[in-house]
Amino acid sequence: MREALLTHLPALRRYAHGLTGNREEAEDLFQATVLRAIENEKQWRGENGRAWLYTIMTNLNRNRLRGRARQPALHAMADESELADETSAPDPLLQNTLMRALDTLQPEARAVLLLVAIEGRAYAEVAAILDIPIGTVMSRLSRARRQLSELLAHHSIHSLANR
Repeated sequence: MREALLTHLPALRRYAHGLTGNREEAEDLFQATVLRAIENEKQWRGENGRAWLYTIMTNLNRNRLRGRARQPALHAMADESELADETSAPDPLLQNTLMRALDTLQPEARAVLLLVAIEGRAYAEVAAILDIPIGTVMSRLSRARRQLSELLAHHSIHSLANR
């Protein structure tokens, strides 16, 4: 199990950053997930380690959100740069805009979008990770994509007007 855990650490860390939008909270969530996985490794059935880890992280994040009042995360540029893959060099302004747009999504919609669009998970796998029906995955994903599209279109109009 520990070998499987090691192979999924980079994706797990990206997912934590996407869920929290904050470097410190992401690191806390990431560490709590790894610790919980190690503590409960006997419960792992030996299949799809990544989905099992995402499920643990999703549940820990739900508990984190329940324990505090929901507020949009405010990011420093350094925090935002960690969401992107280390091999890419995205435009900082676009990345900042994307992070702010992601922050406007409900946590449930953000989790679905991150798992499908960023991590490339299948709808059925996302449904299993989040413990929701596939239809709910599809509707949350559609809603999240529509909201992001509207926000990014709005941002583009304002960017062009301010040039």
